[in-house]
Amino acid sequence: MKSTFAMACLTALNLTPPQAISVAARIGYTSIGVRLLPAGPGGVAYPLMDNPSLLQETLSCIADTGVTVFDLEMIRVNETFDVAQYKGFLEVGAKLGAKAILVAGDDSDQSRLIDNFAVLCQASAPYGMTCDLEFMPWTHVPDLASAKQVIGKAACDNGGILVDALHFARSFSRLDDLNDIPRSWLHYAQLCDAPAGIPTDVAGLIHTARCERLLPGEGGIDLAALFRRLPADLPISLEIPNDARSNIIGSEAWASDVLASGRGFFAGLR
Repeated sequence: MKSTFAMACLTALNLTPPQAISVAARIGYTSIGVRLLPAGPGGVAYPLMDNPSLLQETLSCIADTGVTVFDLEMIRVNETFDVAQYKGFLEVGAKLGAKAILVAGDDSDQSRLIDNFAVLCQASAPYGMTCDLEFMPWTHVPDLASAKQVIGKAACDNGGILVDALHFARSFSRLDDLNDIPRSWLHYAQLCDAPAGIPTDVAGLIHTARCERLLPGEGGIDLAALFRRLPADLPISLEIPNDARSNIIGSEAWASDVLASGRGFFAGLR
């Protein structure tokens, strides 16, 4: 059984970082994720690097509760990537004590993507953070095999692959491709479930990912097969946004259901 779980920011994105820390403490999470930059134009984010008072409130909540910040979202490595733009992001991440940065690969030029990912890893290393490339079907790193190529060629000690159960299933990634991943490339994984049917368009894939994930056991993903292949001590981020259900019962109750479901899943995993 996993002993610690992080509440991914997307599970309760309407909560500010201090609110999320307080909720996590009451429910029993050990850490949270914080979205410092939006996933897309106009998306929700809490840019603490531009809001000193909110940053200080967040740091005070960490000190008061003992709930830590695990990962930060997100940095997109695209064709215009410039690592200098993320200096404030990295500095705030270090103040928060964050362990990992979620990275998306959005550059169609794979060679440039690899070079820039390596630059980001090198810039993040002095701050004590890993850079974890999340493969997603609608990006230019669409599956596990593609992510392995990028991380292998970038060859950075703090570079890694983030395995999200939803994206693993919907990218048709193969379980056997997990077998030869070095343990040093795996810093955490994301757990959720989803309907067995896979949308055929990008809009449908994104909508499910951001708004309609299911609790473990409610959908059609073979979660047991996936997590039996991953290291037993891997930290788990519970990323299960479900707008319809959380709007009815409230963010705190939904986050509690998510944690109970995650604990139940790993307690039954053999």
